[in-house]
Amino acid sequence: MKDDILIKCDKVSKKFCKDFKRSLWYGFKDVCSSFTRGNPNPERLRKDEFWALKDISFELRRGECLGLIGHNGAGKSTLLKMLTGLIKPDEGSITMRGRIGTMIELGAGFNPILTGRENIYNNGAVLGFSKEEIDDKFQQIVAFSEIGEFIDSPVQNYSSGMKVRLGFAVAAQMEPDVLLVDEVLAVGDLGFVIKCLNRMGELIPNTATIFVSHSMPMISRICSQVLLMDKGKTLFHSNDIAEGIAKYINMFESPQRINQGSGEIELASIAIHDPRTGRMVQDDSAVLTTYDDLDMEVTVKIAPSVGTFHLFLTTFDAQLREVMSSGSNINGAAFVNNGTEVRKFQIKIPHQVLATAKYSITFGATNPDTKAFYCRVTNSIYFTMKAGAATWACSVIPGEWKEQN
Repeated sequence: MKDDILIKCDKVSKKFCKDFKRSLWYGFKDVCSSFTRGNPNPERLRKDEFWALKDISFELRRGECLGLIGHNGAGKSTLLKMLTGLIKPDEGSITMRGRIGTMIELGAGFNPILTGRENIYNNGAVLGFSKEEIDDKFQQIVAFSEIGEFIDSPVQNYSSGMKVRLGFAVAAQMEPDVLLVDEVLAVGDLGFVIKCLNRMGELIPNTATIFVSHSMPMISRICSQVLLMDKGKTLFHSNDIAEGIAKYINMFESPQRINQGSGEIELASIAIHDPRTGRMVQDDSAVLTTYDDLDMEVTVKIAPSVGTFHLFLTTFDAQLREVMSSGSNINGAAFVNNGTEVRKFQIKIPHQVLATAKYSITFGATNPDTKAFYCRVTNSIYFTMKAGAATWACSVIPGEWKEQN
């Protein structure tokens, strides 16, 4: 049933010890205590101990997909290990119902000296398939993995991508009630990623899925809710995926300016018009709203060796996706070096419809004939966009919404 709660975490906590020898001693004492009076102070941290997870709670029903996000070391892997039963929580409880399927470190358990065919049977047995079930699904697995003629070659000769593809092909034959997925789409070409997404799209409606990834486009595409972790704690948990992703991205510093090119043209200054104050600002404080113009003033220094040149700018979001591009070459003729060393240009990109986020601008100048860079200044300036609605799409366009009579 769709309303079945298949995963329930209730105030789950786990602590580890930084010192290996001391952790062994603590483990011995805890085992002894379990036979007598138990741990008298389970919440107390002893020397060198820390909370890897603290008070994690959520419920997941069939058909729901929880995106688990956070920086490296936030506690995602620890939580997955507890969900798979590899380690037990020190506090709280975990309830899992139904058949559990995992797509974690696919291909890591393959025997390198065995062939792909032999590893399919071994890996399938580990996942709970009988030999007869694997026989029935074998051709589907081989076709899905795209291994083809290499199926009878030793796995040690496979590339990392081939191992992951074969591992996913086996795991994709599962029909679990609970599905745990950890970064399995990070390896593989675009065609195989699309194939994996299609298969997961078939599985997710009938499962309770936890999807761990550092790819925010994947999170926004697959998940129905998001849980952001930081230092073992829940920082944000909601159905508002766009807000969760925004909070995750804001945890990281903005990339610094990078200069490239021949240096025959140099960026002297760059400024953005802030509609709130009516002023040109050279820092990262400009804020635009939907349909505002992106007005800029750029000052460059031009060497005598330059004949003609084009100017361009490209806008990137915090995920380093290129979301908008414009250049003087679109309008026609190139600018001509008139002998003036310092020149000022005005750039206007009308009616911005970018989504709410912080954006960086890469500014540059190119040789119209060779297309080589005279200069390219990555992250030359930043601005913030505040759109009318939250989304993880690249743009927000109000449009016209009317009900027909």
